[in-house]
Amino acid sequence: MKSNKEAFRDYLQLEKKYSPHTVNAYLNDILFFEMFNKDNFEQESIERVNYSQIRSWIVSLVDADISNVSVNRKMASLKAFYKFLLKTKQIEVSPMLKHKALKTPKIIQIPFSEKELTDLMSAIDNPVGFEEVRDKLVVDLFYTTGMRRAELIYLMKSNVDLSSNVVKVLGKRNKERIIPILPIIVEQFGMYLKERSQLEKIVDEDYFFISRKGLKLSESFVYRLINSYFSKVSEKVKKSPHVLRHTFATHLLNNGADLNSVKELLGHSSLASTQVYTHNSLAELKKVYTDAHPRNK
Repeated sequence: MKSNKEAFRDYLQLEKKYSPHTVNAYLNDILFFEMFNKDNFEQESIERVNYSQIRSWIVSLVDADISNVSVNRKMASLKAFYKFLLKTKQIEVSPMLKHKALKTPKIIQIPFSEKELTDLMSAIDNPVGFEEVRDKLVVDLFYTTGMRRAELIYLMKSNVDLSSNVVKVLGKRNKERIIPILPIIVEQFGMYLKERSQLEKIVDEDYFFISRKGLKLSESFVYRLINSYFSKVSEKVKKSPHVLRHTFATHLLNNGADLNSVKELLGHSSLASTQVYTHNSLAELKKVYTDAHPRNK
């Protein structure tokens, strides 16, 4: 018979369709709370605890200088676990029922400017060889589609349709969406596929983006790639695939795209997630307004 943790893992994987990374994070959080509970309350099982025990764990995490963001993520894991126990009728009331998340500062990501993108694209305009052609396509695909890092890494060859100028990506919770690609990017796809076909050995054949050794790209490699290229044209502290996703959304909104369309392109489940990008388009709107209105002359 499966333990509750094993059943919870299956629930996250099969029913909630969480990624392996998310499932492992949730299970680790449950394990750490279990260890804390055993050490401090001499209680082997965490199926039946009261909120004061959870509150004690929160205090210990804060005292250990764990950020509020990280604490909230651990609480989300507990909340999901007790929700699962409710669903399977193993408990009648969740000890997380009255829990309120810790306050966290709103972090505003600063997007790259259009000039920074133009400068970078000019610098890598004539790529030579497999790696340069691949890297340029990776940069341009992030900027022109707004896809997430994991979506690019797990992009399959079979999901690239150059005849229709679209790609199919697998987003959060295994949610698929179709993203259009610009004609200029389609040309780069062709260049990359030509270079890719000339590699001596391809291990991960099904994946679209691979290394020179024929292996699927890693998350750290893609992060370093973006950081390295943008370090040449930008002095921003954070230079990551997520900042490029943020840049994609901001530039679309600045140039007149409606919020609902951007929401669909990003694969957000609600407009609230997309609205975080509107502060930059509002800043652009204010600039245009102050520059153009006669009363400001």
